Amino acid sequence: MEKNFLTAVADRRTFYGISKEEVVSDERIKEIIQHAVKHTPSSFNAQSARAVLLLGKQHDKLWDIAKEDLRKIVPADAFAPTEAKIDAFAGGYGTVLFFEDKSIIESLQQQFALYKDNFPIWSQQSSGMHQYVIWTALEIEGFGASLQHYNEIIEGDVKREWDIPDNWKLIAQMPFGKPTAEPDEKQYQPLEERVKVFK
Repeated sequence: MEKNFLTAVADRRTFYGISKEEVVSDERIKEIIQHAVKHTPSSFNAQSARAVLLLGKQHDKLWDIAKEDLRKIVPADAFAPTEAKIDAFAGGYGTVLFFEDKSIIESLQQQFALYKDNFPIWSQQSSGMHQYVIWTALEIEGFGASLQHYNEIIEGDVKREWDIPDNWKLIAQMPFGKPTAEPDEKQYQPLEERVKVFK
């Protein structure tokens, strides 16, 4: 039985234990990402979100790049935990790379100078919505995922490897795969301290 939206929101979690086992077809994964990019809102209908789906050897290559880039900046005697974390991401089925097209943001800043300082903020907000929609949709299909931010460390090598346009800014990486371990129990702060209602 398909989950309703609020159930999917509650069930979406951060999964670090993931495997390469196929859960749904690659075509279905592509459909999810295309649907999210098409229908997730953006300020001024900017549609500045960009996504790259890496599967199979391309997914493995991403995390090889990340590992080697991190090796350059993490001391050798402290690298083991970093390597283990990267290997866990590489152990997944695929990765979604989230980008924002800077040229669109800059164009809107020129057209609407009054709001120019807000467009980068709104761009990040829209990217966050895209990330959340895709993350939740992957959860519905049976995948576990997490959100990573190795942006500045890997962006140059990622753009060179996959010929990504220079005006695309890397925002986040989402490795996903079939869950192999349950996440820790989530702790919640009292809602009375977080939500106010006036009527």
